[in-house]
Amino acid sequence: MKKALALVLAAVLICASVFCFASCGEKKEGAVEDNASKTEVKGTLHMATNAEFEPYEYIKNKKIVGIDPEIAQAICEKLGYELVIDDMKFDSIITAVKSGKADFGMAGMTVTDERKKSVDFTDSYTNTTQVIIVKEDSDIATKKDIKDKHLGVQLGTTGDGIASENSSSIERYNNGADAVLALTQGKIDAVIIDREPARKFVEQNEGLKILDDTFDGEEYAICVKKDSVLTDELNDAIQELTEDGTIAKIINKYIK
Repeated sequence: MKKALALVLAAVLICASVFCFASCGEKKEGAVEDNASKTEVKGTLHMATNAEFEPYEYIKNKKIVGIDPEIAQAICEKLGYELVIDDMKFDSIITAVKSGKADFGMAGMTVTDERKKSVDFTDSYTNTTQVIIVKEDSDIATKKDIKDKHLGVQLGTTGDGIASENSSSIERYNNGADAVLALTQGKIDAVIIDREPARKFVEQNEGLKILDDTFDGEEYAICVKKDSVLTDELNDAIQELTEDGTIAKIINKYIK
C-alpha cells in the first residue's frame, strides 16, 4: 500500500514539474520581454545652451529647466539618445557646435543668415520677436526713438545686431539680467531682447515696461554642425512632436 502511494505521489510531482516548466518557458502571444520594451539608447547628445534666458532655459533648484531643455529631452527620448546639457556663454554656443564639443545648440536661438554661415539649422519649433524694455518714465516711445540712444544687449544675440544698426553707443553683457540691471540703475536707456525673457524681467523689476512697437518676427530653431546627419533626425522628431502636440504643451506650460 505504501509503495503504491509513493508511486502516485511521484507521478503527481513529475506532472507538476512538467507543467511548471512549460508554463515558465512559454511566451504568451503579444508579450514583450523587459529588455525589448526599453528604448535602445544610441548614445549621448550634448546640448549647448545659455541657462540665463527664462522661460526658455534657466536654473531652478540647481537644475537647468525651461522650454528648450524639455523639448530637447522629448526629442532625445523620441530618437533614443541620452541628453546632456552644457551651460555656457551664449556667444560660445555656435563655436562649441562647430568644433564638435556640443552636438547641437538650443538657447532661444533665432535663425539668421549670418549664423547660417557657421552652422545649419533644423526646422523651427517656435517663433518670437525682439522688443524694447525701457523705464516707465522714458522718452523712448517707439523703436524709431532708440536711434543713437545708449542701448544694452546680451552679447551675440539678435538684439545685439538690431542695436548695432541703430546706435553706436552699446553696452554688451554676458546675459540679459545684467543688461536689465544696468537699465534700472540708469546706466543705459533701453534693452533690446526677445519677447518672453523681456516679460519675465519686467515682472521681476518694478518701474520697467515693454514698448508696444516691436521688431519683425523671428523663428527659433536648433543649430547643428554643417552637413551633420543629425539634422534630419532632429527634423523628423520635431515634426512628430509638433503634430502630436508635445511641443505646444511644453511651451504652454511656461508661457500662459
